[in-house]
Amino acid sequence: MAKMKAALDREGAKFILFGGEPLLMPIDDLEEIFAYGFERFGGSGIQTNGVLIQDAHVGIFRKYNVHVGISIDGPEGLNDARADRKRSRTRESTAAVQAAIERLCLDYKPPSLIVTLHRGNALAEHLPVMFDWMRQLDGLGIRSMRLHVLEVEDAGVRESLALTPRENVEAILAFTLLESSLKNLRFDLVGEMKRLLLGDERNISCVWRACDPYSTAAVRGIEGNGQSSNCGRTSKDGVDHIKASRHGYERYLALYRTPEKDGGCQGCRFFLMCKGQCPGTALGGDWRNRTEHCSMWKYLFATLEQELIREGQTPLSIHPLRRRREQDAIARWTSQTGIEV
Repeated sequence: MAKMKAALDREGAKFILFGGEPLLMPIDDLEEIFAYGFERFGGSGIQTNGVLIQDAHVGIFRKYNVHVGISIDGPEGLNDARADRKRSRTRESTAAVQAAIERLCLDYKPPSLIVTLHRGNALAEHLPVMFDWMRQLDGLGIRSMRLHVLEVEDAGVRESLALTPRENVEAILAFTLLESSLKNLRFDLVGEMKRLLLGDERNISCVWRACDPYSTAAVRGIEGNGQSSNCGRTSKDGVDHIKASRHGYERYLALYRTPEKDGGCQGCRFFLMCKGQCPGTALGGDWRNRTEHCSMWKYLFATLEQELIREGQTPLSIHPLRRRREQDAIARWTSQTGIEV
């Protein structure tokens, strides 16, 4: 605990407790770390599957100003991909998470949610149930839901759960259409993509920020022994690399110049917005390639591009200054990486 606190002091900012499942920690340890976060930074956060949340946890969250994020993929059977040993136990756990969400909304503060899209919750046949659930969440006061495209690292998972690019696009656009009828709940994904198309990179997620897999800026992890670590999504070769001392842009300098047939982004008009997306989703698990979800993101960007044009705006993707902005970015990344290209 002392080593973790010393590392947090060096970082000097609010932190989020995550895992694995952080609520497996003894409750006294949880209270100690959250008390430290409150005294040092005015609060902290936790990302949890929510299954283990009890009254005592809610009391600690309230006492130490802890923002709660919950990972859940839908109600009842639509959350079965988050299996808890056997199906009956999984459904009981999902019900416990739903009860915890309602408890937090009523007795503390609404949590933010992360929902991963897959064949168990985002096929067309599942969307009506998802819409009803999201309307219920909206009524409870939930304001933020992050939609995640499934990260695949196993052939069996790909076969059983992964959506096709078309299915992902249809689900994301359907949720975006639903958003217009909701009072509180917002899906941040499409809003971020629209802002990127207009050249606005403020307050966007890490997947659009030219992440260095050896020095992930958005995740400055601290392990139980105080060691600095990176975002786990980038660890594809069985090694949790020690965090690099500086941020490099080698991936993005290469992607800009590498043809699409060889895993790059050469000539893509959405490169400034997408930047090859998250290295943790790269083709073949090799961070040097663009994301395996390229066709999906490209279709979504093109759809939103047309929407902005109809609104009378000029997206950066078709703006006469796009090439100049690309060259400015390449020059900046080259300078900050310290290499000659």
